[in-house]
Amino acid sequence: MSATLALTHKAIGAEVRRATYDVVLDGERVGSVEVNGTFETPIEPGRHTLQVRSGRNSSRTKTFDAADGETVAFRCTGKAILPIFLLSFIVPSLALRLKRQ
Repeated sequence: MSATLALTHKAIGAEVRRATYDVVLDGERVGSVEVNGTFETPIEPGRHTLQVRSGRNSSRTKTFDAADGETVAFRCTGKAILPIFLLSFIVPSLALRLKRQ
């Protein structure tokens, strides 16, 4: 069997970084997710890494385990508090956020 990865790009309020995000699973681009959209893909059970990218901006890499038959859900956004938003121009890996649901 396999597990499922579900990634939702939910824009809440004013979000400056509203572009389509590339989904990078285990170092390989596997698709993209649009604003207020959801991306789903089957994955093998085990340990994986996940990151979203948009141009030079990215999230930090998240590591997660997926069990057989499980749906692993994440939410991504480009919204951040002002100090982190400003710092993301120097450190692009702070520009986007991934949160496990």
